[in-house]
This record gives sequence, structure tokens and C-alpha cells, in this order.
Amino acid sequence: MEEILSWAGLWKILAPGRTGGAKETSVIHSRLVLRVSVLSLAFTSAAPLLAQDTLSAVRQRGALRWGADAEGGAPYVFKDPRDPERLIGFEWDLAALLAGELGVRPEMVQNQWDKLLEAIKRSDFDLAMNGVEITDDRRQEVDFSRPYYVASEQLVVRKEMSQVTCLADLRGRKVGTLKASLAERILRGDGQIEVVTYEGQVDPYTDLKLGRIDGVLMDLPIAQFCARPEKELMFAGPPVGQAFYAIAVKKGDSALLGAVNEALDRLQKDGRLRSLYERWGLWNDATAEFFGDRRPLVAPAPEYEAFLEAIGKKPTITARVWQYVTFLPPLLRGAGLTLFLSVTSMLLAIAIGLSLAVTRLYAVRPLGFLATAYVELVRGTPLLVQLYILYYGLPYAGILLSAGVAAILGLSLNYAAYEAENYRAGIQAIPKGQMEAALALGMSRWQALRHVILPQAVRIVIPPVTNDFISLLKDSSIVSVITMVELTKEYGMLAAAHQDYLGVGLLAATLYFLLGWPFARLAAWTEKRFAPDRAAVGLAAA
Repeated sequence: MEEILSWAGLWKILAPGRTGGAKETSVIHSRLVLRVSVLSLAFTSAAPLLAQDTLSAVRQRGALRWGADAEGGAPYVFKDPRDPERLIGFEWDLAALLAGELGVRPEMVQNQWDKLLEAIKRSDFDLAMNGVEITDDRRQEVDFSRPYYVASEQLVVRKEMSQVTCLADLRGRKVGTLKASLAERILRGDGQIEVVTYEGQVDPYTDLKLGRIDGVLMDLPIAQFCARPEKELMFAGPPVGQAFYAIAVKKGDSALLGAVNEALDRLQKDGRLRSLYERWGLWNDATAEFFGDRRPLVAPAPEYEAFLEAIGKKPTITARVWQYVTFLPPLLRGAGLTLFLSVTSMLLAIAIGLSLAVTRLYAVRPLGFLATAYVELVRGTPLLVQLYILYYGLPYAGILLSAGVAAILGLSLNYAAYEAENYRAGIQAIPKGQMEAALALGMSRWQALRHVILPQAVRIVIPPVTNDFISLLKDSSIVSVITMVELTKEYGMLAAAHQDYLGVGLLAATLYFLLGWPFARLAAWTEKRFAPDRAAVGLAAA
């Protein structure tokens, strides 16, 4: 099972075997059916793993796996602006405390914020803790722990808009907020505000500074870290509403939920939870009232103030250059994953696409119709939707794919449709007389296709296949929505933590160019090497 669920195992199952003789086509189809059946059975048998006792699994592996989104995640969990190799945040520290109470180590799993609950339901990690607010509709999907923090919503505007003191003053204007948050519900409940939602929490404040929107409503902890250091922005009026942060676990996971609640209770009673919030400048009246803590509020820790000052301070040119050097290790790790996903997916896409093209042109009509339907269906739907179906949709049918397998399958199956059209065009570009001549020499149709038609078609399709690979290299960035931390995701996390989308973006773009350039040069050389006119010149010289 572990081999089948791994990337290498997937390749072993799908890789075509060596065949030969007149029965080659039927052997290939038989093996393909067998391999697909084994793969489906393996993934279906993985579904019962969802029902295991999570608490026992946590203690057995010695790690508490918790899901969060570190892209622009201050102050919850985010890249340390002083060290891009480290993650920090008050929930990062809280996860360490919780894991310590359970006698295990913490292990964070990167996941897109608005897909945390879906990931919990498919057991991608043990719990989700990332400023997740308790709502009635979310209670239908997951179970929540006791609240560990009480936050309010803070409106932020540009300083020249000092006349704005509440949401009512922004009716008829654009206000940004985080997608699927309590703040979005508040804004939509007004009915007269144009709501603009964002995937990350840094982008709304950037758009506010640029004048694209007129205000931002988000949780006060976010506003303190993202807006307070900005000289162009200001808080408008007092905080409004209340949001209760809680830890989400899979529905019915009572053992883990009980252990988490007990750990939170101990952390609250012995003062470690309050000490954590004070260290991050987050302790407030609402949380104190909820905990029944009547001790007076204290000023934020000096290191917190120094940290905020460091975030808002613009580095010198020398410091900025050194900073970019420190960004290279995480970006290179992301580039390595991007390259692996792209090459593996393209090899599969070429193999599947060639099979589809041959089936469409030479197989019996029902199979040809199915191949055509596949190509049209896949080309007619977005890759993002296909990835969501593979990763989040299939578990409802009892098929559980790991993130790596889902990413490779999604990319390869999508691009196989385009490769099928490339090969179909290449095959049809070969004069029919060549097939007839091969058949007249006693070759079978398959032998003629293999030895005469396909070698010439491959030369024709080298340019479009190369273009598709470069496109796939860039489209691999989409797999970040299913927990893969590739080059684009690393860029997003670094840029959000340092408020530098231009410089880090140029670094990431350069790496993408360097990844694709050798393949473009190789394709140009191959195209020139096997060009038909070159072969003709060689024969004439002989």
C-alpha cells in the first residue's frame, strides 16, 4: 500500500512494459486495464484509514501534525523576517505547547487557509489551528475545541480618510477582507458595501495603500501586524464583533478533541496561555473575560515592540541584497519540487497522450469515441477544478490520494489531452502512402505505425511538446492549493513576510526561466538534429 500511494509506486504501476509481436496492442491494453484496476483497488482500500483513532496515531508516530497557511500568516504562523528558514507566530508557539502536553513534537503541514476544513475531513493532518473561527455552518463539518482566543474585527483605512470612523461611512465603497472569514460575513450582512475578498491577509492592505479599495476589515491580530507598522494606514474606530478561535478536528474524533481540550485547560489555568499572548502583544479584555482572568492588562513585551519596528523598517540596499541571498535556499527547494513534478508529469502526459492519439485514430470506434470524449472533456475544464476533484472530491467516493500523487495525476492527465492532439496532428501529417507502402511490404498495422509513422511524427511534434512542457512547468504552481510547497508557494510566503513582492518575484521568475531554458535549448537542438531536410541532405551527400 505504501508503495502504491508513493510517487515512485505510481510510476511503477503506470509505466508501460516492453512488448513485441503482432499481439502487442492487445497486451498493452490488458496491462493497462490490470494496472488501473490495481491502482483503483489500492486507493479504495486506503479509505478506512480515515476512520482510525487519531490520538493513538499521534502518540504512535510521536508527532502532532497541525494544518495552517504560512503565506502572509502573521501573527499566527509565518516566515520569520529575520530568518527565512524559520517559521514563527503565536500559534506556532501554541502548537509547541499543545504537543508538549501530549508528549509529542509539533509538525506543521502547509495548507491553503480556506481549504483547512476540507483537508481535516480527508485526514491530511490531525487538527487545524490557524485563526479558524467557530461558526454554525463549520460545526456541521468538523468538531471544535474550546476557544483559545477571542478576537474582534478592526477596520483600517488610509490616513487621509480620517472622516471614516465606522463601516457605515464606507457604504457604496470597496472594502477588502479575507475569504470565508467572519469579517466577510459582517460586510455582506451590511448589504450596501462592495465586498472584495482575498486568499491572503497581506494583499488587502497592499491594495488599500495603492488606492484600489477604500478599507479593510479583518481580525484585530492581523491588523496589528499588517496595518499598524504602515505609516499610510490607520485604525478607523474601535474593534467590532467577536470571533472565537478554536482548534478543528475531524467530526467524531472525540479522543483527540478531549486531549486537546484538557491541554488547553491546563495551559489557561497555569498562565502559560496568557503569557504567550502577552509576549505577542495579543492579550485583550475579551479573552481575559472569557477566561475569567481578572488580573490587570500589561503592556506588550519589549521584544514584541522591537519586532513590529523591525517589520516596518525599510532595509538598506546592502541589507536587502543579503536578504535576497538568504531567500535562495527555500526558493531552490521549491524549484526542485517544481522540476520534479513537471518532469514526472510530462513523461506521463506524453505516454498517455500518445496512447490516446493512437486509440483515436486506429482503435475500434467505441474506443476511439471514448478517447475523443476524454480529450474534449479535459481540455474544456480548468486544471484547478480537476485538482480539487482529485484531491478533495475523490475521498467522498472512497478514493484517497496523497498530495504528491494527486498533483502528478492532475498535471499529467490534463496535459495528456493536449499531447494527444499534438501526436494526432503529427501522425496525420505523414502521407497515407507511407502506411500503405509499409503494409504492402508485409508489415502489420502496428509494426508500420511503430517503425514508420511514429518516428516521423515525433520529429514534427517536438516544438509543440516543448512548449507544453514549459507551460506545465509554470502551471505546476497551481498544485500549491493541495498542500504542495513548490516555487510559487515559497515565493508567496517570503514576499508576504517581507512585504516585497517585486524583488522576491524577480528571483522566483529568474528561477522559473532557468528551469525552462535548458529544455528549450535541448528541444531546439533535437528539432534541428532530426529535421527531415537534414536527413535529406545527408542522403544526397552519400
